[in-house]
Amino acid sequence: MVHIATPAEWVAAQAAGQVAPPSLATEGFVHCSTRAQLPGTLARHFAGAGDLVVLVLDPGALGAELRWEGIPGGEAFPHVYGPIPTAAVTAVEHVTAPAG
Repeated sequence: MVHIATPAEWVAAQAAGQVAPPSLATEGFVHCSTRAQLPGTLARHFAGAGDLVVLVLDPGALGAELRWEGIPGGEAFPHVYGPIPTAAVTAVEHVTAPAG
């Protein structure tokens, strides 16, 4: 399972000790994807965003509820209902978003 962030968001998360993007306050959860969903998520939601980081997460170390929730069309995505401790991040991969 992965979460996409900007490099600045990752730096802020490391300083805070947790990943808590704006969606946590506005929607109540942290958006995540599976490895297989990653290309589509990058294309749909991050086109033209430039340099990004993919935070690889250990589902057993999240410290918050993980729910698999469907979107229109039926595909289920992982949502984490709380901040994710940076200790749950097992790897950080650098990617460039597709052109917009």
